[in-house]
Amino acid sequence: MNIAQMQQEILRLKKEKGICIFAHCYEAREICEIADYVGDSYQLSVWAAQTDARTVLMCGVRFMAETMKILSPEKRVLLSCPTAGCPMAEQMDKEMIRRVREEYPDHTVVAYVNTTAALKTICDVCVTSASAVKICSQIENDKILFIPDCNLGAFVAEALPEKKVKLLNGGCPVHAAVTMEEVQAAKARHPEAKLLVHPECRPEISAAADYAGSTTGIMKYAKESDAKEFIIGTEISIAEHLQYDCPDKKFYPLSPNLICRDMKATTLADVYNILKTGEGEEIELDAQTITDARRCIDAMIAMGG
Repeated sequence: MNIAQMQQEILRLKKEKGICIFAHCYEAREICEIADYVGDSYQLSVWAAQTDARTVLMCGVRFMAETMKILSPEKRVLLSCPTAGCPMAEQMDKEMIRRVREEYPDHTVVAYVNTTAALKTICDVCVTSASAVKICSQIENDKILFIPDCNLGAFVAEALPEKKVKLLNGGCPVHAAVTMEEVQAAKARHPEAKLLVHPECRPEISAAADYAGSTTGIMKYAKESDAKEFIIGTEISIAEHLQYDCPDKKFYPLSPNLICRDMKATTLADVYNILKTGEGEEIELDAQTITDARRCIDAMIAMGG
């Protein structure tokens, strides 16, 4: 069975079995093509809550499937690849942040959506990379503990100098590994290209960019811009997707190392086998975790996130 045949069979099976497929935009092109919805992690969770399907399949990483379950506790949520985790989401646990909270009791704890369900249970408000500045600007407290990504937190602090933002040493190891030398080399190779980067990159990388923002923000900017060339400073698949979406423009990955192995863990065959058997790893969270973790998500929604 070749890729096209497998895709056709997946399209048939998902319709037959009433399974809705969600793919994060860092997934491979052949997976995005068979998904019902493609987007960032939080938006996918919102769409999953709105669909009539009783079973949803998340092609992404574990914390994304957990967020889906938090927002859709009545649905059966399957994770396409059981080993697909997220180093950033897993680097801080509940007990660690509980201790930090005790050390900074007057701080509002802001959790990036890229965190585990367990960690969300002890945070005050959740944010996405697209809404982080907007949400933090609305927090009445001027003292914020931002977890886990110190680079996104620094991006927020730069945008909101009136806030005192406490950061911990955490973040996305893939984005954080990008260097200024790579930026300079990419600009030298493509002097006419706009540099678009994700704020999970280090502050000096974001400062050097023509645009710094969420993955969906980067894609929107590239599609709407009059420019014809772009250096893409986020997961390498985004440059590929944009090249398909905008064949009249040119897209260059900022670094060949901007590859999320966990996002690449899911294969088209994984999706096919789950649909064929109707079996896969089901995300299960106890009722208390769902209730407690949802509070910080609801707080974000209330603030327009």
